[in-house]
Amino acid sequence: MSDVLLMNGPNLNLLGQREPEIYGQTSLEEIEVMLQEMAQGAGLQLETFQSNHEGQLIDRLHSAAQTGTRLVICNPGAYTHTSIALRDAFLAVEIPLIEVHISNPHERESFRHHSYFSDIASGVISGFGVMSYQLAMAAAISFLDDSAQTSE
Repeated sequence: MSDVLLMNGPNLNLLGQREPEIYGQTSLEEIEVMLQEMAQGAGLQLETFQSNHEGQLIDRLHSAAQTGTRLVICNPGAYTHTSIALRDAFLAVEIPLIEVHISNPHERESFRHHSYFSDIASGVISGFGVMSYQLAMAAAISFLDDSAQTSE
């Protein structure tokens, strides 16, 4: 069981190489290490998962629900704008979601302005480069800490 699942969608495995003027030069592996350190410092267990396949993301989310994952930080990548199936999976598992994006979708092409996840997410962080992930983890830590205090 993990406390937090970091889930990344299509093409995010190419971070550091793909369009560095938009996404920067930090690799996904480097982001995962940063977030692992933050999670460990807060006494939380973080699992990471990336896939270029919608069905694998859905299966991993279903698995997270079965193993008691408490929160998901997700960058759905291009599925942000297209995947009703992944949205439905989030609704079905009822795990709190923090949506994260490196770029600000509203500063980009108009087709990127709509997210199928923002209205069901506990929060959305975008436009801060790699720091968006760090802000999302900080928010997750705070959210889980607040949840633990209210359940006592």
